[in-house]
Amino acid sequence: MGKTNVSDLEWATLERGETQFRRKQLGAAAGGGELGCSLYELPAEARSWPYHYHTGNEEALFVLEGSATLRLGRETLSLEVGDYVTLPTGEDGAHRVVNDSTEQVRYLMLSTMREPDITVYPESEKIGVFAGSPPGGDDERTVEGYFRRADEVEYWLDEETEPETKPDGESE
Repeated sequence: MGKTNVSDLEWATLERGETQFRRKQLGAAAGGGELGCSLYELPAEARSWPYHYHTGNEEALFVLEGSATLRLGRETLSLEVGDYVTLPTGEDGAHRVVNDSTEQVRYLMLSTMREPDITVYPESEKIGVFAGSPPGGDDERTVEGYFRRADEVEYWLDEETEPETKPDGESE
């Protein structure tokens, strides 16, 4: 069992265009292995991570302060203090938090911490691949990368061909 206090943790900040937030990884700080939890602060007119879904990890969101909009699958939901939303694996769980208000939004984001995981970004047609440590995990990853779906190749591309067999049955 682990314990941490939010006031003991430093903020990590991400600012990239309309994506702007501060984050404290509570689950990792408390030694969580199979359940992740992060505290997010999303400033006015900012957005969270790009619209995406996970194939191996379920997430949930709980609003602590402020109001925002959640793109969830094919829906747009209004969020306010006390709202709890589950974000299932797969396309129906695709999500992005948008703070379209003039005040900061604070929320908790919880996640199962399964690996390997594939994260799908439907709008940019990319996928992210994670093994060794799940998205949000701190361990070293054995496989990690982002790829455009259009770059798909056939299974046998650049693989060795079958060895030729000599008439006497020996391989070359």
